[in-house]
Amino acid sequence: DKDYGQLVSENIFMFKPARLGNGSEVLGVAEICKRWEIERVDQVIDILGLMGDKVDNIPGIPGVGEKTAMQLVKDFGTVENLLQNTDKLKGKLKEKVESNKEKAILSKKLATIICDVPIVFDEGQLLLKEPNKEALREMFTELEFRRLAEQVLGEKIDSETNSEQKNTASSQEKKAKASGQTNMFEEASEVADTKQNLFASNLEEAVLKNFATINTTIHSYHLADTKEKRSALIAVLNQSKSFCFDSETTGLDVFNVEIVGLSFSIKKGEAWYVPVAENQQEAQQIVDEFKELFANEKINKVGQNLKYDISILRNYGIEVKGKMFDTMIAHYILQPDMRHSMDVLSETYLNYAPVSIETLIGPKGKNQQSMRNVSLETIKEYAAEDADVTLQLREVFEPMLEKDTTKKIFDSIEMPLMPILAAMEAEGINLDTAALASFSVELKDELLKVQDEIYKQAGTTFNIASPKQLGEVLFDYLKITDKAKRTKTGQYATGEDVLEKLASANPIVEQILIFRELQKLKNTYVDPLPTMINPRTGKIHTSYNQVVAATGRLSSDKPNLQNIPIRTEKGREVRKAFIARNTDFTILSADYSQIELRIIAELSQDAGMLEAFKNGLDIHSATASKVFNVSLEAVDKEMRRKAKAVNFGISYGQTAYGLSQTLNIPRKEAAEIIDNYFSQYPSIRDLMDTNIEFARTHGYVETMMGRRRYLRDINDKNQTVRAQAERNAINAPIQGSAADMIKVAMINIDKAFKEQQFKSKMLLQVHDELVFDVAKDELEAIKPLILENMKSALILPNDVPADAELGSGDNWLLAH
Repeated sequence: DKDYGQLVSENIFMFKPARLGNGSEVLGVAEICKRWEIERVDQVIDILGLMGDKVDNIPGIPGVGEKTAMQLVKDFGTVENLLQNTDKLKGKLKEKVESNKEKAILSKKLATIICDVPIVFDEGQLLLKEPNKEALREMFTELEFRRLAEQVLGEKIDSETNSEQKNTASSQEKKAKASGQTNMFEEASEVADTKQNLFASNLEEAVLKNFATINTTIHSYHLADTKEKRSALIAVLNQSKSFCFDSETTGLDVFNVEIVGLSFSIKKGEAWYVPVAENQQEAQQIVDEFKELFANEKINKVGQNLKYDISILRNYGIEVKGKMFDTMIAHYILQPDMRHSMDVLSETYLNYAPVSIETLIGPKGKNQQSMRNVSLETIKEYAAEDADVTLQLREVFEPMLEKDTTKKIFDSIEMPLMPILAAMEAEGINLDTAALASFSVELKDELLKVQDEIYKQAGTTFNIASPKQLGEVLFDYLKITDKAKRTKTGQYATGEDVLEKLASANPIVEQILIFRELQKLKNTYVDPLPTMINPRTGKIHTSYNQVVAATGRLSSDKPNLQNIPIRTEKGREVRKAFIARNTDFTILSADYSQIELRIIAELSQDAGMLEAFKNGLDIHSATASKVFNVSLEAVDKEMRRKAKAVNFGISYGQTAYGLSQTLNIPRKEAAEIIDNYFSQYPSIRDLMDTNIEFARTHGYVETMMGRRRYLRDINDKNQTVRAQAERNAINAPIQGSAADMIKVAMINIDKAFKEQQFKSKMLLQVHDELVFDVAKDELEAIKPLILENMKSALILPNDVPADAELGSGDNWLLAH
């Protein structure tokens, strides 16, 4: 620790561990004096007293950084001598020191390590003694610290829980063997005993957690590894009203993996595994045997993360039809804020720990093996268990959906949307790589120009991308503010939010913000996007997540196409690179107009906002007119900007402080704007209060269609925690209703496209916007179809028009 420099002497040294590739160091008096440019090591205290240390809660003198503190100590020797000679200082530094004399004295006192604390030293207390093994054994047994017991006591312990679990397992094994069950392939019922345990490590961990496992549960998992066995399996599945299925693959990238096997289950405790050949031709033949089964619309299909499985089968020319039940999505509807992986769901709802994938192929990383390398017996047990467990989860979740009245969301929105998203992902979007390459060169040239300007204004060169170096230049060297913020590590805060507020303090700040924008565009979008083109399809393929955002909104990743910049002119240029598939097609963008505000008007039934929308007024100008008490014609750009910030911030429960930060205005002015807003739109305040009160009473809030967001912290005693839950109570019904609306629009548009057999395709969903690749000869027919389906997706009863804007062009930017 740098504070310890004051303790160094001829006989005491400071050890600095190796870090960031540098070797360790041993620092003596000479090294400490050189580091701080001082004559005596005790002057470290004076430097720390002047510069302060937020981590140690030492205030120091505001505006005095490390370099200034070192110079002052070099000039005056001590804090006390400095304070006696402030007449020798000049300008702002003199003001800072003279107005903070008491802080300087206090800070030096706080920075001083007291070395004469009366401690009695008894070296006998350092001698290693024999532990109380009986007490430890009792404690380790009670707490089930088996591994610690082996390490400390050198012996194994057997907890009561462990013994009970083993007895239960043994009893179940005996029952299984005594039952004499046989399966359709004339194999004995398979319950692995401890001698032939395939998943020992999995069992040990589960036993400690009191979970049942594949080794302690009666099950009958079969191998369908011949054409005859597969035919028999297909016959059984064809007679079922529904079946659960899962696919095992060589990886997770939908477009670059192969099927290793398929598993099926139709009742608890029984499942089948179908290995698929590595040879591509043989694999296709095996998968084709199940083509009619998957296409049978009378049979319901069950799975966990079904979008992945139907996408994999799509690569083999198999279309999965019929009603579907995805356990991952079902749980998301029931508990949107929880995790939804099969392992977590199984442990939570079935008290059963499935075999982990790491047991088969090792931990994630470059050394992880392929499923191709796993023995047939092992993968059979693992894969069949997945189908079995997922089927059991369906039996748990379906009645829960009925009970919570959320089945409507599941049946009419989320499940119909899932295959549509899979189709959009498979379609992908065309990318103009030449345009991106040209833009990259342009950005590089601009970055160099801005960099030179920053160096010129700073009067020195430094790494602009380094927060540490940037902070030192801005706040120690240029001293652009006396109130520089620091991070938890004591480093100057140089985040975008911090710099935006300081933009008027010095022209260099604006240049740094420009530099960051250009660098982010180049490094995050322009250069990486071409590398993400799939070589097989020649397109970019994103992946949509239905179970991430608790509000119901979709998210996108690998790459995240919902995050393509739109706020700045340079950022919008990236959209130019997203183009139609060929010259016979065009990009069409359909964007909801202020849909969340329209939903607020509907839910609140506020007369002022309803009137503005019914009359087709610009809502932000109409709001500005009311809030600033001027005519509509007198509203200027600044008024509209502030009104827009309030309109959008209000749905997130934004406070006066939040608005002041957004608009960079005094908190008092922000509070006045919000007060005026609620005086003009009183029903919106009532809506917010009603949502919070409903959440406090019921523990959740709902969208217009009944999607729920549970808020367990709504009555928390901690005000900060409770306030966040209250903001969610305000926002979730609004944002969730908007999310439901565009999802319904997508389902209806997809249905209309199929009915009319359009060549055009839906490509992207970006929150309130849909992007299409439209055949030019279908454009005029498609425009009104899309517009009508977006407007009618969710009827707003109070005559609030749900408006959408359409645009088309050769690329996404021109269409938007």
